[in-house]
Amino acid sequence: MCKVIAVANQKGGVAKTTTVLNLGYILSESGYRVLLVDIDPQSNLTMCLGIDKPDELETTIYHLIVTAIDNKPLPDKEQYILSIGKVDLIPCSIELSAVESFRLVSAMSREFVLKKILANVKDDYDYIIIDTMPALGLLTVNALAACDSVLITATPQYLSAKGLEMLLGTIEQARCINQSIAIEGILLTMCDTRTTLFKEVSAMIQEAYGKHIRIFGNVIPVSVKVGEANLYGRNIIEYQPESKVTAAYRAFTEELVTNG
Repeated sequence: MCKVIAVANQKGGVAKTTTVLNLGYILSESGYRVLLVDIDPQSNLTMCLGIDKPDELETTIYHLIVTAIDNKPLPDKEQYILSIGKVDLIPCSIELSAVESFRLVSAMSREFVLKKILANVKDDYDYIIIDTMPALGLLTVNALAACDSVLITATPQYLSAKGLEMLLGTIEQARCINQSIAIEGILLTMCDTRTTLFKEVSAMIQEAYGKHIRIFGNVIPVSVKVGEANLYGRNIIEYQPESKVTAAYRAFTEELVTNG
């Protein structure tokens, strides 16, 4: 059975894309069939997978959403699913930025467009991981309607921690359209565990949410190597297999799968 995970936070710069990329790669490395879905108009996930000019792609998630809104048949999977190394990808381009304001807002069953698209491919995968945009608009609501669970990434910064409350409120509201939605947990990223700030903010998150939501025991350390890997269109697992970030993502993935 396929599990659909949305990686979300309305705040940018909290390693959503990096987490989607490396979680997906490690799962595929373990033998799981993995599809990554980019629904952020910035197309960071698409570019991190080595596609330098996503706007030149013939078919992206933008085209699929417009086709689904118009109740037309989707194209063959081979036209919109790209196989890149060990993972598959439904790419994104800047065109998606126009969909939310001009097409989704007036569409019938507008919250379920992405779910309709993913229904065509779920049987082919063990995991589908959605990279969401840093906002709580209709595209993110579509991800919440389509997913089985939400993985929340947050940095050990005060404003990042405070922003969790708004996201959790949105997830709770999404239960009106997706009663089975679960929270996978909160993953702390870009951490310098030696600092007082990390200790104070992580303790604050644990106190505020730990009784009801899993706070992953494994945290992702801060490293310039992650940015380098993204720049070269590679995941950190391949780029720096012996790095602390690679070890942390491997440990986190095992924690997620084992306790899932």
